[in-house]
Amino acid sequence: MKLGKWFASLALAAGILSTAAAAAETVRFAVTDVEGLEQLQREYCGFVEELEKATGYKVEFTPVNNRTAAVEAMRAEQVDFVLTGPAEYVVFAKLTDAKPVVGWHRPDYFSQVVVMAEGDIKTIADLKGKKVAFGEVGSTSQQLGPAQVLADAGLKYNIDYTAEIIKRNVAIEAMIRGDVQAVGMNLTHLRSVREKFPGQKFAVVGRGPDLPNDILIAASYVKPEVVETVRKAFLEKGDLLMGGVLKGEDTKKYDGGYFVATVEDKDYDMVRMMYATIGVPEFSTFIGE
Repeated sequence: MKLGKWFASLALAAGILSTAAAAAETVRFAVTDVEGLEQLQREYCGFVEELEKATGYKVEFTPVNNRTAAVEAMRAEQVDFVLTGPAEYVVFAKLTDAKPVVGWHRPDYFSQVVVMAEGDIKTIADLKGKKVAFGEVGSTSQQLGPAQVLADAGLKYNIDYTAEIIKRNVAIEAMIRGDVQAVGMNLTHLRSVREKFPGQKFAVVGRGPDLPNDILIAASYVKPEVVETVRKAFLEKGDLLMGGVLKGEDTKKYDGGYFVATVEDKDYDMVRMMYATIGVPEFSTFIGE
């Protein structure tokens, strides 16, 4: 065999081995706000298919029952990558050595304080001594964010008003009856509420700044080259990955969004301040679990 052909054959063999090695790599993926394998597959199957194509890895779904279970799974080295929200991330960062990989930007992701448009509440100040409902305990956009909006306007959490945790649609019904005077939620929720209660008129008396991105984190034991391969896939194949994400139903919240390569722990200091606002300065456990 001529020397040139020998080097060509060697290069080909090396390429085949490299591809095989990548294909043999399996990474385990979880999402903190999706319960059960069936729902996880339904919502993120399209994304996983694109991620497998972009990385050459096999991506294995790892369902978790709740946010605490996701932390425990990472501590037990049972999951490699976790997609989570801002409020959940700061707890992960406190309890594990998880590292940010890439941000998942949600357009128009901010908290609001919503009231009945034709009611007596016209400003946040009018809520002093009233009842305010928060849709989901520990939620960035439904509890922490709205509580911060109220605090920034001078109303202390559950002191200057009564804070109640009530499921969003139930809370809206309570507000229509006059049992509560405001509900904390994000813009996507408000749009949904207006569709479900077409005969009612709602107004926004307070709006917070854009919230930090959802975030894909990697466990500390994941090999750096694997983390880098996954990050590179988001940078180079972001449009295809987002197309896969949007094949789900709940994942439509990312429609119009994009992936953010430069994400740092300090980006979530805003959320840490929100935890302190509601009287949880340590953020070492998930509220309500």
